[in-house]
Amino acid sequence: MSDRLLVTGGAGFIGSELTRQLASRGAEVVVLDNLVNGRRDNLAGIDGRAELVVGDIRDRELVTRLMGGVSVVFHLACLGVRHSIHSPQENHDVNASGTLLLLQAARAAAVSRFVYVSSSEVYGTARTVPIREDHVTVPATVYGAAKLAGESYARAFHSTYGYPTVVVRPFNSYGPRSHHEGDSGEVIPKFILRSLAGRPLVIFGDGSQTRDFTFVEDTARGIVHAGFEDRMIGETVNIGSGRELRIDELARRVGVLTGRDARVQHDAPRPGDVLRLLADTTRARELFDFKPLISLDEGLGRLLEWYVARPESPDALLQTEQTHNWLAREGR
Repeated sequence: MSDRLLVTGGAGFIGSELTRQLASRGAEVVVLDNLVNGRRDNLAGIDGRAELVVGDIRDRELVTRLMGGVSVVFHLACLGVRHSIHSPQENHDVNASGTLLLLQAARAAAVSRFVYVSSSEVYGTARTVPIREDHVTVPATVYGAAKLAGESYARAFHSTYGYPTVVVRPFNSYGPRSHHEGDSGEVIPKFILRSLAGRPLVIFGDGSQTRDFTFVEDTARGIVHAGFEDRMIGETVNIGSGRELRIDELARRVGVLTGRDARVQHDAPRPGDVLRLLADTTRARELFDFKPLISLDEGLGRLLEWYVARPESPDALLQTEQTHNWLAREGR
């Protein structure tokens, strides 16, 4: 492969794994990331095939320049679920308006495909399971609503202009380089670090909420296919494991994994929390023979090993954790 590809948010959690997979295929990858949630370190070890450009997807002049010679845009840059609760306008500006700007720039530059990486949060709480792509979309947060707006823009560009777009809806990804910190922090890395540090695992609500946890390598592999499988054009496709797990059961498994007594501390339910998610991946299987390769136990073990190998202690890493991470931080 000799393509020049643009990955927005490519220094983030899923984006950096996607960048690795694309670079391993021989692609020249340009990463656009403002490093609000992404990190330079996330791109360490990629053998000279990824160029990091630090900038904002809302910078029209920068985005227009970067589109030159690009064959596929993979658009992952966004601000997250909990961020949208304390900063809804900024969340909308980046996730919805930023997507529209990128679509305009990509079409003007005749980029041959635009892959929009959305989120299972567009569904809200499942009405029926497993969730097919035609399930009703009733997002519970501004994040979910803004991601749905981005999807709608991508589909509208395909419908109105015949522009080749693809919408991918990953479910709950986890793995190395995942976020435990600030308003980006997610449950699996937080649970593992808290267990290693001998702290209680905080469950919001009664723990009956379910998620479809997918190892990040599997998620990124699905996104890669969206960029190169022609049958994906114009499609909206779930990427998930097809397995449902309660959060209280996740806490138990993390305790077993770390060899610690998993003490659980229940807290009030989070605002805008989705209560049930389980992906139907039939369409992805039909379009590009997708199936997850990493089991939950293997994936949790890999993430544990990654944390254990880090130079910082669990206690040191937890200094950047924010338990109630939907609340505005000082200075916001």
